[in-house]
Amino acid sequence: MPPVSGGFFLGIKGNQMLKSACLCLISCLVMTACASGPPKLPYPAFVQVDELPDIFMASMPGIRAKQLAGDPKTRRGSKRIDVPPEWNGTSGGMPGRSMEIFVVDGSMTIADIELGRGGYAFLPAGSLGFNLRSTDGARILYFLNDVDPESVIRSPIIIDASLLEWQSTAVDGVSTKELRKDPGNGAATWLLRVTPGAALPWEESSTIREGYLLQGSYQHTECVQGEAYTWQYQAGGYFYRPAGTINGGPESMAMSETTWLLRETRGGEHQTVPDCVATPNASF
Repeated sequence: MPPVSGGFFLGIKGNQMLKSACLCLISCLVMTACASGPPKLPYPAFVQVDELPDIFMASMPGIRAKQLAGDPKTRRGSKRIDVPPEWNGTSGGMPGRSMEIFVVDGSMTIADIELGRGGYAFLPAGSLGFNLRSTDGARILYFLNDVDPESVIRSPIIIDASLLEWQSTAVDGVSTKELRKDPGNGAATWLLRVTPGAALPWEESSTIREGYLLQGSYQHTECVQGEAYTWQYQAGGYFYRPAGTINGGPESMAMSETTWLLRETRGGEHQTVPDCVATPNASF
């Protein structure tokens, strides 16, 4: 065999060894990143809900729930609940709490109205108990809010989000669907859709915001006392962001088309800011 051929095959073998070494290095880096996990912040962010422990809910026997935020002793707060097939229960009377339910998957019947994926219900404080049931099972987001004397909406809201039109925003590639907006205290619940590659500006809000990623893969940055922390959310990701926190920035973008459910229990001021800087008014 001519020497050039031997050199050719040696080159192939060398390339293969180089590729194997590169793949090994990449795998090691990925494993190291996965082992280290998301950055630890002074508030819940970059949370994957599947990794949270199950809790028991006396008000809804026979279900599994994940505590997202709030106090399980007072029942106030946010949960993700897996409702088994053939389950029956009730919302109960809530004299000091309003309730919100969003169907992530499956179907849930509230009173006589069946809500499939994307169904939303708001039951104001003082509402009589509504019958709840699921024939085939459902995964729902379940929120109990403290009663607010400034709230104006006093009647139930039950809607199918799929019937609502997406509304464009000032940011290219970002659109919203409003599920509830209280003109009194400004409390709001809405869907946010971000198309792949759409980047968000740095922004700051004067009120608490929480979000649950319904679908897609999304990268976001949280700014904590001037330090930027970036991580990727997968479907089932969750955050609970205090007032006065800066977040967003050029590294925040959708890796695939994503849909978030977002909530604020009171209205606030939202403004864009030039960069990640320390914020003395942050509430964490």
